[in-house]
Amino acid sequence: MLVSWVTFIQAFLIMLVKGADQWSLRESSNCELKRKQSDLNSFLWTIKRNPPSYFYGTIHVPYTRVWDFIPENSKKAFQESNMVYLELDLTDPYTISALTSCQLLPQGGTLQDVLPRDIYRRLKRHLEYVKLMMPSWMTPDQRGKGLYADYLFNAIAGNWERKRPVWVMLMVNSLTEADIKTRGVPVLDLYLAQEAERMRKRTGAVEKVEEQCHPLNGLNFSQVILHKARTMEILTYGSFFNNVELKLKMKCDTRNEYTENNE
Repeated sequence: MLVSWVTFIQAFLIMLVKGADQWSLRESSNCELKRKQSDLNSFLWTIKRNPPSYFYGTIHVPYTRVWDFIPENSKKAFQESNMVYLELDLTDPYTISALTSCQLLPQGGTLQDVLPRDIYRRLKRHLEYVKLMMPSWMTPDQRGKGLYADYLFNAIAGNWERKRPVWVMLMVNSLTEADIKTRGVPVLDLYLAQEAERMRKRTGAVEKVEEQCHPLNGLNFSQVILHKARTMEILTYGSFFNNVELKLKMKCDTRNEYTENNE
């Protein structure tokens, strides 16, 4: 009996699905599937070899938001694959530790040292507000699993004053009511990793932590400050977006600014 060693490779592609008819920015439970599942774009690429390999793009959101919208051909490819290589090995404690370390400012620096005073004060006030509101944002199911507001806030925002501005911006993006309500649900990448281990598939990573950290840490500082200021403006004066909506807003703002500056 021949064993087919099929490889399923996952890569993080920031794919905001075309059209609200494929994936709404609302909670998946409120979405309607406008077309047959088999007709949806699967974001699954086949590498023609014998046996075949597959290249699949995901988005970093709780898997429950998107799982029902992943076509069967993608799920079948995952099920039939013997090896699964993810963006990073999120089940490895070293990976988590290295990701945490790379977010810190060098030489013991603090955010107060590098951020404009007004932005720093608004950020601090916003985090105080989030900490105050978090108990009311959590669901009964989360409490039933022993997930408490103080613990969750510290897990997400602990040591925030030591972090680089770009990582704090990403952290703030995830501190919305909609995102807090899904904490405890693994993101799609982690869910696939856990499923692969449960099914005794061979797993690995296609990137190192350094390859993730260095590009973000090397971003132009003025651009990071601009985005952070806009993030705080949106959260202060607008409605509270969930993480994906906020990313869309920031992406549109950046594109508009680029167009204006180059006309």
